[in-house]
Amino acid sequence: MMNSKKSSWYTRSIAVEDVGKRIDAWMVFQFPEFSRTYIQKLIKGGQIQVNGQSVRPNYRLSRADFLEIEIPPPVDLSVKAEEIPLEVVYEDQDVLVLNKPVGMVVHPAQGNYSGTLVNALLAHCPDLAGIGGVNRPGIVHRLDKDTSGLLMVAKNDQAHKSLSHQIKERQVTRRYIALVHGRIKESGGRVEAPIGRHPQERKKMAVVIRNGKPAITYYQVLEPLGEYTLVEARLETGRTHQIRVHLAYLGHPVVGDPVYGPRRPHLGLKGQALHAGVLGFKHPRFGAYLEFSVPPPDYFLEIIEELRSSQLLNV
Repeated sequence: MMNSKKSSWYTRSIAVEDVGKRIDAWMVFQFPEFSRTYIQKLIKGGQIQVNGQSVRPNYRLSRADFLEIEIPPPVDLSVKAEEIPLEVVYEDQDVLVLNKPVGMVVHPAQGNYSGTLVNALLAHCPDLAGIGGVNRPGIVHRLDKDTSGLLMVAKNDQAHKSLSHQIKERQVTRRYIALVHGRIKESGGRVEAPIGRHPQERKKMAVVIRNGKPAITYYQVLEPLGEYTLVEARLETGRTHQIRVHLAYLGHPVVGDPVYGPRRPHLGLKGQALHAGVLGFKHPRFGAYLEFSVPPPDYFLEIIEELRSSQLLNV
């Protein structure tokens, strides 16, 4: 959908004290309402030019530089608001914390243009449209379709910038409960293995050395359950499918994961047994640390109880 509003144009010269700074970092200081990721997108798109030329986000400024800056209006969303029930754990003027159910896609994409979390958010908070200048308003991080649990949403641009920065700087607490295949002998550990696109299957992620991004996951065994193990995983970084990839890399894929685990149903699960149970961050306006926790869905808890009962019967 096209936007009838016009772009805003700005010009800037470079002060002596700004010489040598990266253009993307300098731009964030000039326009604090926008995230660095969004600024980098504008630079790559040629909407921020230096001396009439496009540059890269890592360009270093010089005293003679003259910048022309185009800030486009927020994109009008073609995504429609839908009255879909949401389990709100916390909400104020800046941030929203939700407990996402299994089966809900976070943001619209090919094949999923309705019934998503974004559709529901636009009905719950109509003012979200355009936040971050993208087609997924307020979304700071996401959970896979078949992962349940806590998700935070920014309700204004300043909150979006703050929460995005906290994620980038690894300041957000994210702990997950997972049921995995096999018996993990260690009480816990640390997985540090770079993650990138699978070299042959482009829809999958994998531990790869070449072009992989740094990824760190901590895990702790909560309870052995026969042929399975219940673990808690804590993210230090947040790569796509990180927990699922790292646990599979250890030889203990998440139960029910059709991509990184055995390709057959397990324990009656429709999706992977993975739940984002704890989420903590600094409030984007007041700076106070907030932490929330929610238990796994009932079906997940029932499976755990069934496995415990099976263990007792086999003793």
